[in-house]
Amino acid sequence: MALLLPLIIVGMAKHNQARTHSLRYFRLGVSDPGYGVPEFISVGYVDSHPITTYDSVTRQKEPQALWMAENLAPDHWERYTQLLRGWEQTFKVELRHLQRHYNHSGLHTYQRMIGCELLEDGSATGFLQYAYDGQDFIIFNKDTLSWVAVDSVAHITKRAWEANHHELQYQKNWLEEECIAWLKRFLEYGKDTLQRTEPPLVRINRKEAFPGITTLFCRAHGFYPPEISMTWMKNGEEIIQEVDYGDILPNGDGTYQTWVSVELDPQSSDIYSCHVEHCGVHTVLQTPQELETILLAMKAVFGSIVLIIILCGVGVLAWRRRPREQNGVIYHLTPDR
Repeated sequence: MALLLPLIIVGMAKHNQARTHSLRYFRLGVSDPGYGVPEFISVGYVDSHPITTYDSVTRQKEPQALWMAENLAPDHWERYTQLLRGWEQTFKVELRHLQRHYNHSGLHTYQRMIGCELLEDGSATGFLQYAYDGQDFIIFNKDTLSWVAVDSVAHITKRAWEANHHELQYQKNWLEEECIAWLKRFLEYGKDTLQRTEPPLVRINRKEAFPGITTLFCRAHGFYPPEISMTWMKNGEEIIQEVDYGDILPNGDGTYQTWVSVELDPQSSDIYSCHVEHCGVHTVLQTPQELETILLAMKAVFGSIVLIIILCGVGVLAWRRRPREQNGVIYHLTPDR
């Protein structure tokens, strides 16, 4: 059986409050929507919190966070409602053009993801990319002021969009100055929600799927922000190959949950431990002989912390992002893009 070590409290220290924050806007156009599915949707997020919505049914931009409604005047919502109505028509036209170039009919989707991130060290980055049917289509590179096309159809769009050099520079400037300014403004509006810290409750349990095969699960829940790192160690060495990771998912109460698992031989004498890092606090749990969880150590971790950043709640609106150096900026000088 896995060895059981005695309970040891190493110590605690204050959390490191530096963290990554992001402002993202997702847009989705659907060519042949079914009943109850809008033809166009736009959703804004600060970190993983929805802040704005617009769709082709309501045709109104509306706040999704109380602190957005309280801090932005009514004329803001009306002004950007008009802009999004224009974007709705643009998406319809562009999606029809793509279907014609691909010789497609029926149900197809066109997506846009744009935004910026303020990193822990104070630096910033940004991105603008499009997808067709959930696959990368074209990506803006702000450093080279160019578009990266993934196929021959995307090259048609690339040539058209790169013809306007002034617009390319405008996009770069928007991201590096305006997007970050809006992000900081929204972070101030929602600081009680966005900059709070709720530590994870971590437990270990076992599951025997087949005779002689036992899976150890390390589960963390009730934590915020969603950035968290979880690893399994065997006899003091990190396990890489045999580990499975769960997604970081919202609980519905503003906190998150996730898990990491590893298979073991229940007759071995190997010592397994789960290591969790969240907001500067390092929690270590040892596998017990019983099913309960034993908290072994809690200590502050200074320096670099590995972060797993998952954007939750965007559902069909999200797709895999390219490496950061390929990401770019956005179009017009407005907070809702």
